[in-house]
Amino acid sequence: MTASIRRTVAFPGISMEHTKNMLGAYNGHLKQIEQRLDVKINHRGDVFYIDGELDAVERTESLLKKLYEEATSAQVSADALHLMIQGSQTDRSANQEHTGLDDVWLQTRKGRINPRGSNQKRYVQRILQSDISFGVGPAGTGKTYLAVAAAVDMLERNEIQRILLVRPAVEAGEKLGFLPGDLTQKIDPYLRPLYDALYEMLGFEKVAKLIERQVIEVAPLAYMRGRTLNHSFVILDEAQNTTPEQMKMFLTRLGFGSRAVITGDITQVDLPRGQQSGLAHALRVLENVTEIHITHFHSRDVVRHQLVQKIVEAYDGWDDAQQRLNAQERAERKAKQEALIAENDSAADQQHQSS
Repeated sequence: MTASIRRTVAFPGISMEHTKNMLGAYNGHLKQIEQRLDVKINHRGDVFYIDGELDAVERTESLLKKLYEEATSAQVSADALHLMIQGSQTDRSANQEHTGLDDVWLQTRKGRINPRGSNQKRYVQRILQSDISFGVGPAGTGKTYLAVAAAVDMLERNEIQRILLVRPAVEAGEKLGFLPGDLTQKIDPYLRPLYDALYEMLGFEKVAKLIERQVIEVAPLAYMRGRTLNHSFVILDEAQNTTPEQMKMFLTRLGFGSRAVITGDITQVDLPRGQQSGLAHALRVLENVTEIHITHFHSRDVVRHQLVQKIVEAYDGWDDAQQRLNAQERAERKAKQEALIAENDSAADQQHQSS
């Protein structure tokens, strides 16, 4: 059992208003930190006392210092605190890995977007440096959002002329035929997350004008066949729902001065049973192409609601347990078959000897 330790963090001269911003309503921020990191926090004036296991205490100490900075002029929201807590783990992982990653950010019309943690920083750096990048991992890790932000950043700096956001229109349990309208209107809901990211970064009116001028195009993957995309930033989202043939078709659309980012989660394939995922296939085929970079995200990189990370971990744990169980059952069946064969061989030998 790990021994409990105590650390003291002092903020000399902190004002009453600043302290209230740090604590949150009814000390809600401290309670959230205590619950998430399994520590105990007490404070008297400008001094905070942290009790718990070493790793959790060190994370809390760093978190309080960051919370102090963020709460200088305004109260920190519960959502912002959640992201800070989430980031405290990825930041520690980055320090432990000694990644040496430079600070990187993306500038959009609505402000600066900072990647959180080593994996997101590495992902953004690879997007900005490589013609083709893959971002693979669970929901909520920022794969698509950061790719769209990188596209907007490059468009604003005139490094590209167009943004194309592409998704395979695969039915995830719902039937497209029951939706009203023509094909474009039917697949529009599948592309909504991409629109949402654009609206947040550029504003509704700006996005509408860019779409009207075809500077931004949002389209189903089927519309990419036969095209050559020059001086464009192309994002293929939900790539786990492509077939190998579709993935090859998409990757070979890339023209001069263009960049492609492929994102997806190979654990959430909506293709018909038995159909191989184009994303999983591409990761195996292209793993030795040095100019193509692949960033793998994990549950610790999730930046949505705290329960999303726990849900991802629960499903991963369940899948691992099922794989171990299946492997054990296969081993037991094989052992029984070998024992039966050995028994039959022995019986045959005895019969042969007696005859």
